[in-house]
Amino acid sequence: MTKLQTFLAAAAMSAFGATGQADVQTRIPDDQAIRNVVLVHGAFADASGWRGVHDDLTSRGYHVTMVQNPLTSLADDVAATNRALNRQNGPAILVGHSWGGTVITEAGIHPKVAGLVYVSALSPDAGETTAQQYNGFTSPPEFVLDIGEDGYGYVAPGSFQAGFAHDVSDADATFMRDAQVPINMEVFGTVLENAAWRTKPSWAVIATEDKAFAQEMLHHMADRIGAKVTEVPASHAVFMTQPAVVAQAIDEATREAVPAN
Repeated sequence: MTKLQTFLAAAAMSAFGATGQADVQTRIPDDQAIRNVVLVHGAFADASGWRGVHDDLTSRGYHVTMVQNPLTSLADDVAATNRALNRQNGPAILVGHSWGGTVITEAGIHPKVAGLVYVSALSPDAGETTAQQYNGFTSPPEFVLDIGEDGYGYVAPGSFQAGFAHDVSDADATFMRDAQVPINMEVFGTVLENAAWRTKPSWAVIATEDKAFAQEMLHHMADRIGAKVTEVPASHAVFMTQPAVVAQAIDEATREAVPAN
């Protein structure tokens, strides 16, 4: 396990305890149709940030798979997600955080996907780029990117905690800042070929203290895709800091979505 994975797992478990999620959750019925969940992370983090969500859902009896996105291109991230989906033994709910929302929008046409959960996530339409989702909205000033000559972006060190994860400790935010996973900024200009939310039901968890996206933008995207919305006071790192809320929204999706025949 890398230092980043170790830290994110520890941070998620800290949030797990803070939200009272340590209690074992009610297990899902033996005859529940959807028992698989695939989690897709966004930029500047990796899949181990889902630790708290994973532990909650597995305690309920779900089979949970976490995708490690290379963050090198949309095609590469979709390919990584499809590899995970191909390994599922039945229908699945596909979940994406932030940039991961774009990934699940494209990859969600996979026949095993029964529904989509967007966790403070982007949701372009087919024929659109991810960058177009920002049109007409003013991003919060706390979220500042530092883009290198090679085109890969990080959250600027001086604004990382305020912009990405204000609801973790100073020490944890410092480690997250220093262990960021950069993203190829060209991905935001890639035109999507598919929009799975047009044919599959969607849910959305919106962090009301998110500083990576304007609140109006998050609600606009959720409204456009017809998502059932859960709001929670949290930073952009909501998938780590509010795992109980995120897991509950995913559980709801598994119970309400209808698997494809």
